[in-house]
Amino acid sequence: MDNNINEPWVSTNEIAKHLGVTKDTVHKWIKSGTIPCNRVGKLWKFKKSEVDAWIKSGGAKEI
Repeated sequence: MDNNINEPWVSTNEIAKHLGVTKDTVHKWIKSGTIPCNRVGKLWKFKKSEVDAWIKSGGAKEI
């Protein structure tokens, strides 16, 4: 998705709040490899638009 190149990366806390779920749920999705994210050092970073598209495509149902 090149149209989100200027979109800021957000943290695990921010994406959990955006989705209305707990950080534990986000960590389960990370561990399963289903949620779109990137590791930066020890931190996981997300693009809201990519996560929103993943949710809309039914990705969160896989766990």
